[in-house]
Parts: sequence; C-alpha cells; structure tokens
Amino acid sequence: MRAPDWLTARPVAHRGLHDAARGILENMPGAVQAAIAGNFSIEVDIQLSADGEAMVHHDNALGRLTEGSGALLGKTAAELKAVKFKNTPERMMSLGDLCSLVAGRVPLVIEVKSHFDGDRRLVGRMAEVLATYSGPAVGMSFDPDQVLALRELIPLLPRGIVAEREYTEDEWPEASAAQRRGMTHLRHAFRTRPHFVAYWVNELPAAAPWIARNIFGLPLLTWTVRTPDQRARAISYADQMIFEGFVP
Repeated sequence: MRAPDWLTARPVAHRGLHDAARGILENMPGAVQAAIAGNFSIEVDIQLSADGEAMVHHDNALGRLTEGSGALLGKTAAELKAVKFKNTPERMMSLGDLCSLVAGRVPLVIEVKSHFDGDRRLVGRMAEVLATYSGPAVGMSFDPDQVLALRELIPLLPRGIVAEREYTEDEWPEASAAQRRGMTHLRHAFRTRPHFVAYWVNELPAAAPWIARNIFGLPLLTWTVRTPDQRARAISYADQMIFEGFVP
C-alpha cells in the first residue's frame, strides 16, 4: 500500500485551526470546524479513557487547556465528555464525535498517544470507530509498537511514524532506554512498515527521513511549522507541513 495522494495535497492544521486569542483551543470542536472552513487537513491526538474510549486530547492529564485535573486514563468517556475547554462552552470529543463532525469533508491525521506500556486498546477502539467511517484518514504514532498495532489491527489504514533525531529520558520518561534506542533512525521501519513519516521540522534535513523519502518513496510530513524559517525548511525538505499559528 502507498500513502494516498491526498495526504500531501494540502497543509495539515496541527490539532485543528486553533487560535487562543479568538477563544479557539487545540483539539476542540471549534478548531476542527475552522480547519474544515479553511479546507485544511486536520491533525488530532487521541488518548484512552478508563473505559476504553478514544478521546480527542493531546495531554495525558486535564488542566492545561481544560477545566479539571487528573489523568485521562482515570476517567470514563462520559466524565471526559463533560470536561469544558477553559473559557469556552465547548467540551472534549471522542473519536466518534470527531468523525461525525468532520463527516469526510477533509482528511484526518490521527496521532495515537502512548504510555509505552504495550497497551493496544486505543488502536483497537480506533479500528472500531473507523470501520464505519468513510472519510479519508490516516493513523500515526511516536511509539513503534502502536504503529505495529495499526499495521496488525487496521491493515488497510495508511499509517505513519512520528519521529525526531533523538529521544532523551527527560522528554520521554515513560519509554525505557531500549524503547528510546529503538525509536531512533527509523530502525523499526522493516517491522512497522510505515507508509509515511512525520519528522520534526527543526531537525530537517536528516539522514533517516531523507532515506525514507528518496530511497523508499515515503511521503514526508514535517511538524510543527510555526515560523517563516520553518516554512522555508518544510518547502525545501518535506512534502507537506503540519502547521499552527498562521493560515497558509
């Protein structure tokens, strides 16, 4: 399977087209609606709830952009759907809610968040939701085991690896030293078989994504593009950008 052409056909709005100054926060319904209005693809994050639901949220815990506190894994989907984004009337969505809202109008780039504990329930739930969704979508993760889960549980869904050059214990405390080593240089690629790579813009150019793109023909997305310099780097070294903070 090759990555679909639509994956690189338009810029990808990072966690939706959010703008805190206008009261539109990342991963909330308003950010999704703004991206649809701009005809951008949408990147979102999903996290697992206590009862196995896929919830649209980046952080492992509440509090940075939402009301409340505590780990998402400690709360049910019903409890999380009651959580409001700060200073807005909007509430957290499930992946099913997101699919109903987007309804295939623009592509979805869904990042599977991981605790590096081998738990594949999130990808399992993602498979159930997307089984009845006909819109364009891909899945990706930093965790090679979750990309492998995408390969095994949703083999017809295009999948990617999110990557950077190195993984420190301070930035990746949940991953073991062996897991961090296994994430470097895309060395897992013959096992996970990604269809695309999403690489940190500040570390382009780099050998591993260059090889993936130019030798193996994998499309290269780059994140997160915020500045003119980063945009120029994305144009030079990648096929498409995942952006925020401006409207391309």
